Amino acid sequence: MKFVKFALVIAIALCLTASVYAETQSVKVSGDLTVRGLWRSGYDYRSETPEPLGTIAAPRTGMTADTTGMGTGAVGFSAPGTSQSWFMSTTEVQIDADLTDNVSTCIRILNERDWNKTSKNIGNLAGGNLPGPGGTITTLAPNGLGGYAPDANEFAIDLDLAYVKLKNFIYSPLTVTIGRQDLWFGKGFIVGSNHVFNNWANNSVNTDGLYYTKLNAPEYTAQTAFDSVKAVLDYDPWTITGVYSKLWTNSVSIDDDVDLYGLNVGYKFDHYKAEAEAYWFFKYDRSMETWGDNKNSKNNDVHTVGMRGSFDPIDTVTVAGEGAYQFGSYSGSRLDNYARARSAYALDFSAEWRGLMDKFAWKPKAGVEYILYSGDRVSDVNGPNRDSGQMGTYTGWDPMFRGKFDSAIREFVGTYYASYAYPANGLSRNTCMDASFTNQSQVVFSGSVQPIDSLTLKGNMNMFWTYNDYFVARSINGAPNITGANSNAYRSGYIGTEFDGQALWDYTEDVSFGVLYGLFVPCGDIYYGGNNDVATDLVGTVKVSF
Repeated sequence: MKFVKFALVIAIALCLTASVYAETQSVKVSGDLTVRGLWRSGYDYRSETPEPLGTIAAPRTGMTADTTGMGTGAVGFSAPGTSQSWFMSTTEVQIDADLTDNVSTCIRILNERDWNKTSKNIGNLAGGNLPGPGGTITTLAPNGLGGYAPDANEFAIDLDLAYVKLKNFIYSPLTVTIGRQDLWFGKGFIVGSNHVFNNWANNSVNTDGLYYTKLNAPEYTAQTAFDSVKAVLDYDPWTITGVYSKLWTNSVSIDDDVDLYGLNVGYKFDHYKAEAEAYWFFKYDRSMETWGDNKNSKNNDVHTVGMRGSFDPIDTVTVAGEGAYQFGSYSGSRLDNYARARSAYALDFSAEWRGLMDKFAWKPKAGVEYILYSGDRVSDVNGPNRDSGQMGTYTGWDPMFRGKFDSAIREFVGTYYASYAYPANGLSRNTCMDASFTNQSQVVFSGSVQPIDSLTLKGNMNMFWTYNDYFVARSINGAPNITGANSNAYRSGYIGTEFDGQALWDYTEDVSFGVLYGLFVPCGDIYYGGNNDVATDLVGTVKVSF
């Protein structure tokens, strides 16, 4: 029935576009179908230890419930000790209509799903609440159910894009876009993707009472849009962009929203293909659960200011750099008595060399990039819940809405996955100690060649280091045997190396095939006690566009 519903929606949309054609200048229907086959293993870096799916007692290796509500459901639902293989598909249909010279609309609907996914009936929610980001699930109790139930959302139709664009609005330099739209600024370092909020199943739990993401590999989602209003003033070579986005509204009558405000000013120079921009983005966050006298002091507001630029000193070299600073307030846990001041920074510098592209038929390119996220110092008192009661300024980087990722495995740790050595911490916004979006420096070496016009081969090597220490809980998960009531241990240094290779074949103008192989080798100094097995990800893709 879900598939029939999807077919009827498409048929009605096509009929409507045909019937209104005479009332518009043009209507374009497009879309694509992407099918992926995935195989992965060792995502907890402890591949010899299979983990029981769905257990909540004595949780290990990320089997903690996702109590953050921030889209980390895969942390709580994968059984990463064993290898997994499955298929997923993404189907998109987009309708673009030009109503007049200055008014246009865009609507895109999609279905993305893991093929024939089921949920295991093992438990029931016995207590707790589901407020959204920052919420908690307190207890679970078995209800005697058994077997499996099909995923009711497998053939659901989601609205991905729905906006109207008004050019020359009020006066000629101004363009206003209203509705659900993609936002991407610069290289997507600060704002580029809303995948976390889009892929957490809002106010929903599966049959065992845990939050969940819509896909078992949510990093491959196509839903990255923002419900927003964007205004662009085009004073060539200047561009001024203002944006407002509503990210989360649990209850309209309660001040528990998450909103995004932003201003971006860009300039394009006449020489060296140079460009520069400065920006301010403000994430207004009142989603943390509060009570009593704390309700006015528990927020997680993030002001991010920064600058980005790039230029070609010679025709075959591009150099780019970006630096950003964050201030505001930080409330990392529902147990906090008050919010802490925030002070963090991030850097991204890169260079690309194309010196041999015109000399060799294979068109080789090479690049190098350095990325740094500042990190917070761990407390000697509160252990893994260190945010609660910690004094001083919080110096950990907030990921905001980064859209650019350079690795297939490591950069999604803490967002969707967790390791055995540093399991998910549902009470903290820093979802696990080794989260990759903060407290990390990274070097990326990349390159690509084209043996033939239709075939592109890409590869990169990512190297990761800690910025500050990781906390190691006492005598659990294979940690060193630390004695003393208040004794803690820490790890810092080299995190590991990831190798990613990709082949892309354009079979026709409309059909392409791809293969991605990723391999992350964790360092035993950080992933102590033998928790340093290799994680692998193999993804085959076929995509058809029309």
